[in-house]
Amino acid sequence: MTVLAIALIAAGYQLVAILACVLRRSPGLKVGPQQAASVLKPVRGLDPGLREAIRSHTHLDGEFELLCGVSDLNDPGVGVVREFSRARLIECSTKAPNGKAGVLMDLAAASRYPVLVVNDADIRVKPDYLARVTAPLSDPRVGLVTCLYRVAAGSAAARFEGLGVSTDFAPSTLVAHLVGVDEFALGSTMAFRRADLDRIGGFAAIAEYLADDYQLGHHLHALGLKCILSDVIVETHLSGTWRDVWRHQVRWARTIRVSKIFGYLGLPVTFATLWAVVAAAFGHWALAAGLLAVRMVMAIASGWFVMRSRDVLRLWFLIPVRDLFGVAVWLTALFGNSVIWRGQRLRLDEEGRIR
Repeated sequence: MTVLAIALIAAGYQLVAILACVLRRSPGLKVGPQQAASVLKPVRGLDPGLREAIRSHTHLDGEFELLCGVSDLNDPGVGVVREFSRARLIECSTKAPNGKAGVLMDLAAASRYPVLVVNDADIRVKPDYLARVTAPLSDPRVGLVTCLYRVAAGSAAARFEGLGVSTDFAPSTLVAHLVGVDEFALGSTMAFRRADLDRIGGFAAIAEYLADDYQLGHHLHALGLKCILSDVIVETHLSGTWRDVWRHQVRWARTIRVSKIFGYLGLPVTFATLWAVVAAAFGHWALAAGLLAVRMVMAIASGWFVMRSRDVLRLWFLIPVRDLFGVAVWLTALFGNSVIWRGQRLRLDEEGRIR
C-alpha cells in the first residue's frame, strides 16, 4: 500500500509537470516596452562557449551597454573579451566570499542604466533577448525576470548532464512557477532594477552566499516583488569529464539543500523512475510500467516541446538512467557541507554562506 501511495504521488507530480509544460506553450501576458539596460557579465577563465556568448551579446537590439568584469587582467578570458569593441572590460578589485558577487559589485558601480541584466559568462542569447527580459519590469509589481536555459554540449558527459537540465530541472522550475513559488532566480538571466538592488543593500547583501542567484531572487521577493519566469530560453555551453559532471551536480544539489532544506527533502516524491523500479521489485509491473510511461511523456513534453533540446529526442532511452543518476546525486548531497567550485573547496554553513 505504501508503494502504491508513493507511486501515485510521483505520477501526480509528473502530470502537474505536463500541465506546466502545456501552459508554458500558451501565449504570455502583454508587457511594456524594452528598457535600456546594463548587461553585467562576470568572466573567469576561458570557458569553451565564451567567445560565442560575448559575440551574441554584441548584437542585441535596443539601447544597452555590455560590461565584462574580471578580477585579474591576466585571466585567460580577457583576450576573448578584448576581441569585441562593444564589450567594455573592467578590472574588479572588490573581494567577497563569493568572488562573483565581488565582481558584480564593481560592475554595478560602473554601469549607467537603471535596469541591470546579469547572466553567466557562457550564456548565449538572441538579438531580441533584452526586449523580452526587460519588458516585464514595466510592471512595478515585478522585481526580477529570470530564464530557463538549454545546454549545448561539448562532450558525452555534458550531453548526459544536459539531458537532466531539459527533462528534470526545467520542468521542476515550471512547476514551481505554476504553483506560485516565485522567489527564485537562475544565473542564466537575472533582470532587475538598480533601485530595487539598492533597497536590499546591493550585491553586498548576497556576497556571503554560494547561491547568489537564488539569494538575489529571495531578497527581492522579500520586498514584496514578484520574480517571474520569462518565455525566453537562453543557451549555455557545457563540457568536461564524467568527474566534472558529478562534481557539478553534487555542488548544485548541495547548494539547493542548504538554501531550501524542506524543499530538498521533498524531492524524492518527484523521482518517478526510482519508484517505478521499486514497484517492479515488489511485483507491481503494471504500476511500474504506467509510472515510467508518464515520466517519459513528461520528459519529452519538457525536453522537446518546451526546451527544444534535440538530445532529448536522440538520447530518450537514457532518460531513466539519468533519473537514477540524479537519485545518487541527491543522496550524496544530502550529507556534507563542502563543494568544489572553480577548483576550490568551499565550506558552507547551514544557510548556504561560504565559510
